[in-house]
Formats: sequence, structure tokens, C-alpha cells
Amino acid sequence: MSRPPKWRKVEFIPNIQYFVPLDSQTANIEENILRIEEVEAIRLKDVEKLEQEECAERMEVSRQTFQRILNTGREKIADSIINGKAIRIEGGNFTRNICPVKCLDCNKEWKESYENFEKIIKGDYSCPDCQSKKIVCQNTNGQKFCKRNCWRRGKTI
Repeated sequence: MSRPPKWRKVEFIPNIQYFVPLDSQTANIEENILRIEEVEAIRLKDVEKLEQEECAERMEVSRQTFQRILNTGREKIADSIINGKAIRIEGGNFTRNICPVKCLDCNKEWKESYENFEKIIKGDYSCPDCQSKKIVCQNTNGQKFCKRNCWRRGKTI
């Protein structure tokens, strides 16, 4: 049995998620599906001009994994340009770490991904510094986790 894929951290989700060649019939056109993490890898490397190591750190993956994601995205874009295919941006294994959390015992503050909130609520998640289970979301003044600001996307958008 294979290991489940690790969630990739992304900071940008494009507003426009479908690109089609100008001189084509949209009803019959082939398309490539570009995953959100592939778009993020291309953005970090080619638009922001960051080094591969920094890109991998920002996405919270290894350099090798970052390179695979980047190569796959670039191949899909090249295939679309060369062969006149549309590009649809959707899905993937990604998260946005947007909720600040705090340990009530040691006062450590950090941003936590949505995927860990269920573990935190059940008491199965510990503070990385003091191992305390008393962790709260700062967006709700310590009452419970904010569903409005904490979110993840999985297979589709």
C-alpha cells in the first residue's frame, strides 16, 4: 500500500482557471489539467525567480518533489502550446496555511494547516515546542477553530 500524498502549501490560487487557444473550437478541444501545486511551483520559480531550495521550503516539500511538480507543470504547458490544447487549472493535493494558532501553555504561535485541525480538536496533536495539547485558533479568541478562514481544497475546485 502506497503512502498518501503530502499536502503542498500554496500561497496563490489563480482567478482564471481555463485557457484555450484563440483559433480553436472549444467543444472538441483536448485539454491538459494543471494542478494548483503545479501552478504554484511555476509561479515561485519562473515568476518570482526564487531558487529551487527556497521554492521547496515555501511549498513545504523536498527539493526533489518540487522539481517533479515543476517539470510536470512545464510539460503540460509546453504540450498545450505546441499541440494547441486548452489548459484547465484545478485540483491537486494542496493547502493554504492561513489560521494562526497558539499553545496556551508555552504561548508559542504559528500558522497551522486545516488538515491538522481535526487532530487538534480531538486532542491528538501537540505543540511542537512543549508537547501540550492546549492549542487554540487565534482568529476566534480561543473559543474554537474558525471555519470561515481555515479551509483546504482537495480534488476539485
